[in-house]
Amino acid sequence: MKVARRTVVVVLARVLALTSSLAPAAALLNKETFTEDPMSEIRHLLPEANFANNSVTNVTVQLGATAFLPCKYRHLADHQVSEDQVSWFRRRDWHILTTGIFTYTNDERFSVLHPEESDDWTLQIKYTTRRDNGTYECQLSTGTGVISQFVNLYVVVPQAYILGNKDYHVQLGSTINLICVIKQSPTPPQYVFWYHNDHMINYDTRRGGINVSTDTGTIKTQSNLVISDARYEDSGNYTCSASNTQPASTNVFVSHGDKMAAIQRRKAGSGGGRLTPLSWPWLVWSVLATAFLGLR
Repeated sequence: MKVARRTVVVVLARVLALTSSLAPAAALLNKETFTEDPMSEIRHLLPEANFANNSVTNVTVQLGATAFLPCKYRHLADHQVSEDQVSWFRRRDWHILTTGIFTYTNDERFSVLHPEESDDWTLQIKYTTRRDNGTYECQLSTGTGVISQFVNLYVVVPQAYILGNKDYHVQLGSTINLICVIKQSPTPPQYVFWYHNDHMINYDTRRGGINVSTDTGTIKTQSNLVISDARYEDSGNYTCSASNTQPASTNVFVSHGDKMAAIQRRKAGSGGGRLTPLSWPWLVWSVLATAFLGLR
């Protein structure tokens, strides 16, 4: 009986020893498994970095958005790149923004994204302003000198405009067709609303015959407003309002057929009777010729 008890005790002791020895390994495994990569969510937004010395990369970002300036340095031949070897400079005033993962500016919008043991030293600039435009330098200090990568940052302001003239004349009973274009918008607007005077009409079911279609893209966004069977009460100011830009407006005038014809004739003849630059020499020659003949 004593032998059996002694055997059980020995077995339990070995099991406890084995469990305690495996605990650190299990903890390390869990740590490696669930370590998050801070670059994972934005890696697809970064342009392909150039590893060559004095390389130049262009980054375009919308005003107010977050800019990610890429920089990569592979491990040196004899050792890994240390944190104190990589610095970001703003070339406009040669201000040192960061060294390693530490920030040397009071502007809290600046920070470096550097996953542990990675090649990435991405400079992040939040809430970009027009003053952030310019060239930034990511510099690696080595024992023999420095290696630099340059990034040109372009902060663009989206612009909206409605195609056509400021005043839009349409005949009673015809179709009103307005096209609004939003350009310089790397991030498409979240919405484009159309207003008739102060009333939003994207989802207006009382009037009927109103259709709004919007095509978004990184180069431009285009929104098309179509109103069928134009009525006199459809006259007024029409505004295209996007989420990321100043609104654009035009004035619509709905007229009867006879009035429309008169408007078109007035537009066609608006340039008549005016002297163009090419007509001035003929006028001078005619006056001189008439004066010369009168003297004879």
